[in-house]
Amino acid sequence: MKPKLDRIAEKARTDSKLRFTALAHLISPEFLMETWKQMNRRGASGIDRETTEEFASNLEERCQDLVVRLKERRYKAPPVRRVEIPKGEGKTRPLGIPTVEDRLLQRAVARILSAVYEEDFLPCSYGFRRGHNPHQAIAELRNQAMFGGGRFVFETDIRGFFNHLCHDWLMRMLKLRIGDPEILRLIGKWLRAGVLIDGLVVRSNEGSPQGGPISPILANIYLHYALDLWFEKPYRKSCRGKVRLIRFADDFVTVFEHGDDAKRFEADVKARMAKFGLELAPEKTKLLPFGRYARNNQERPQTFEFLGFKFVGGKDMKGRYAVIRIPSTKSCRKFLESAQDWLRKNMHASPLKQRDHLSRMLNGFYQYFGLYYCTKKLSLVRLYVTRQWAKALQRQSQRSRHTWERLSKKPWFQLPSPKVMHRTV
Repeated sequence: MKPKLDRIAEKARTDSKLRFTALAHLISPEFLMETWKQMNRRGASGIDRETTEEFASNLEERCQDLVVRLKERRYKAPPVRRVEIPKGEGKTRPLGIPTVEDRLLQRAVARILSAVYEEDFLPCSYGFRRGHNPHQAIAELRNQAMFGGGRFVFETDIRGFFNHLCHDWLMRMLKLRIGDPEILRLIGKWLRAGVLIDGLVVRSNEGSPQGGPISPILANIYLHYALDLWFEKPYRKSCRGKVRLIRFADDFVTVFEHGDDAKRFEADVKARMAKFGLELAPEKTKLLPFGRYARNNQERPQTFEFLGFKFVGGKDMKGRYAVIRIPSTKSCRKFLESAQDWLRKNMHASPLKQRDHLSRMLNGFYQYFGLYYCTKKLSLVRLYVTRQWAKALQRQSQRSRHTWERLSKKPWFQLPSPKVMHRTV
């Protein structure tokens, strides 16, 4: 199937106006089984409670049956099961979990859409794209503040983006490139499927539940037209100095050379978002001087957060200006809460099992935040996790001998230390 997707990508690359009218035929049993290999098969069950293991036990027949129902237009998109996941600071984020079959079909359609839109998406977009990752986004932001002439940073947050994505606008955007009625019909079914909450199906004419494999590509398509194209073409030309947009999914920051361009953008982007049914969160929106060249201003360079990192204007070991990136307080607190929650649920697990799981959690945290200047903060996180673990061991028995002094001398009571994982970011 890859050569077919490559041919679609090549056509999209060579003709930016081409509408693809024949895509649904790609969804064959073979394509679905190939897609199955690329899926995360450890996901939770949907409203039917079917597990990935149960679906995989009869994979070929299930894929064949799904394709037949699609061709006969008997496929119905089931509602997603809603769960609340911790967001930090006591807040939660709603997550929609489709059924396993629905997840497979969404992933297959997402692959087809990606073949088309990867050729359209602009370099400013880094989220959920092949060959792109958050470290590239934070590296570009650093480069703009250090070497790109950036003096001002505009940071904001789209309030409840996935809950307010307008279905009508999204379908209009899709029809610019997708002319296959079956693919459009499928996407429409998923948007209208609704969410199962307390036994009731709630439907809306806006929103795309987070959790489904189709949501990231739809979000990128929406903001490609609502934000990226507008910024990179008409808006950039109207600016007096250098400007740069850096977006990861629905999180974005903008770097400006001149303050008047930045102040005008704040009003213009609010109006632009409102046109597409979106709103910027006022409490998370601010314009601040930042970067090497911001030192020429009277105000002292401030700090801001992006993709879990706190950006600080400081100095390197040689006394030169440097953009220092460290894990944000919110990111550390969220990680510590998740570690503590796991220990609480697995308090009576064996110490070695606890050590292995906490080690995997810490290594994952280091893998993302392992940049220069982060080691001190990461070591502090490790210390807190170690103390949480010690308390969990002490609670295993009223006569526990697991004092801090004794545990600290045990060879098995050691968690991995942080190290720099991304030397070029």
